Amino acid sequence: MELIGAKLKKIRLEKGLTLEEVHKKTKIHLNVLKAIEEGSVVDLNPVYLKGFMKIYSKFLGVDFKDEQARFKPINTPDNQAKPVSFIQSASAKMGSLGSPRKIQLSAVIIFAVIFLFVIFGLGKIIAFKRSRRLAQKNIKSYEATQVRASQKVESSKAQKARVLNVIPKPQIIQIGSGNNASGVRLTINAREDCWIKVKSDGKLLYHGILKKGRPDNWVAKEKINLTLGNAGAVDLNVNGQVITSLGRKGQVIKDIVITRGGLSVQR
Repeated sequence: MELIGAKLKKIRLEKGLTLEEVHKKTKIHLNVLKAIEEGSVVDLNPVYLKGFMKIYSKFLGVDFKDEQARFKPINTPDNQAKPVSFIQSASAKMGSLGSPRKIQLSAVIIFAVIFLFVIFGLGKIIAFKRSRRLAQKNIKSYEATQVRASQKVESSKAQKARVLNVIPKPQIIQIGSGNNASGVRLTINAREDCWIKVKSDGKLLYHGILKKGRPDNWVAKEKINLTLGNAGAVDLNVNGQVITSLGRKGQVIKDIVITRGGLSVQR
């Protein structure tokens, strides 16, 4: 072992190489290189020692097999192989990988990659929970809007139903007063201002607002067509017969036909 190590050291020096340069090229730890050259590697597993010797010899251009045949290690009790511990074996392996600085750099890079993966995973989880809360909020808002719209529709329907229950629909009224040979006579007395339209035998006689407290009269040979804009605000006198109300206040009634036989209201 001493002869082989000394031979390798001699070749290294002849080539003008330092142990640091050999370490950088072979990735063998400086302590291991020194121990090989000094022949003091007595606590390293023979398998690892043989591997380092091959790498070192190949780097220097020496055939390790030939050198092993020519230079046999001294077999002394102090130089016999001893069992190597797990820590020593791991240290040798780590030394063969590179310098402590490179190992630290590799560890930092691995830690940074793991940290980024963790941050990315947390970001995905937070984004998912946030989107789920937003979706639930939108669903609740939509449901509340639908409930309010439904309540509004129901309220409108109920209000319309109340109006229909309070205000009756116009009824068809047929009033007869016998056969009037003198024609058709109509008098309208307005309790409030009322828009009216009067036709006599197809001819337009009046189209406008009849003022409150100002009655007016119309006559026709065959019939009178009447339209009221406020049926609950007027009293009619048809051929001498009084009609106090044809409908509710503010109600528009069209197609009121007055003939010699009486009055009829149609819709």
